[in-house]
Amino acid sequence: MKSILPILIAIVIAITATLGWRFYAYATNTESPYDEVGIELNSRAPRPLNDWACGRLKANFPNAVPPYGCNRDDGTVGWR
Repeated sequence: MKSILPILIAIVIAITATLGWRFYAYATNTESPYDEVGIELNSRAPRPLNDWACGRLKANFPNAVPPYGCNRDDGTVGWR
């Protein structure tokens, strides 16, 4: 049992690092705000992280339709 615990911790750290990097790469990209994996990670992120990512995407793509997770809360189309 002791030998399994370090392996499980390493797996959790690796998954967290991979998802964190993927989220950061999506938020700071300059190619497209419509990356499917990035949209999903951003829409499920806690509100402060989501707001930060949406702000970065809005700065990079001001004329684009906001991706899911960055649209206004009142249901209208536009960045929040």
